[in-house]
Amino acid sequence: MTFVVGENCIKCKHTDCVEVCPVDCFYEGPNFLVIHPDECIDCALCEPECPVDAIFSEDELPADQEVFLELNAELADVWPNITEMKDAPADAEEWAGVENKLQHLER
Repeated sequence: MTFVVGENCIKCKHTDCVEVCPVDCFYEGPNFLVIHPDECIDCALCEPECPVDAIFSEDELPADQEVFLELNAELADVWPNITEMKDAPADAEEWAGVENKLQHLER
C-alpha cells in the first residue's frame, strides 16, 4: 500500500511532508508533489504534516481523488526526487481548498 498526494497539493506544494519521510519517496514537479508508490513504506508520517490535507492513504482515498493514484505513479518516474523542505509558493494560501485544480497541474 502507499500514500497518495491529491488535488489540493496542486499550486499549494507545501513540502512539510518531505522533511519527515524516512525513505525519501517524494518527487517534485513545477507545482505539485507526488509519492512514488513503489518506494512508500506506508509509515503515515507525511499525512499529518500536510497543512492542506492533500495526502491520503491509498485505502482511504476519496473517490474523487482516485485519478491521483495513477498520476503519482506516473509522475514519480519522471520528476526529480525532493528530500528537503522548501518554501511554499507565494500564492499557496490562495489556492488551498480550491476545487477542480487538476487543469492547473503542470507537468
